[in-house]
Amino acid sequence: MSQVLILAIIIAAVLLFFNREWIKNRFFPDKHTNYTIDDQFNSDKREREKEIDRLLSKMGKNGVNDLSEKDRKRLDELSKM
Repeated sequence: MSQVLILAIIIAAVLLFFNREWIKNRFFPDKHTNYTIDDQFNSDKREREKEIDRLLSKMGKNGVNDLSEKDRKRLDELSKM
């Protein structure tokens, strides 16, 4: 009897392992899939604003000289959006 129980547990574990993506999507759906276009735009805008704020605070007292070349290019790209 205990061998059957162990076998059932192993089979259940294997089935769960191979179906973990389906289980994840079924019980924990991705929040972004239900966005409207406006919600997605606003979310992207907030992310851009956070990144701009991070870059501006990184500049600190010395100005643009504190930013790396990559950060300067990114700040320029974000300011044009």
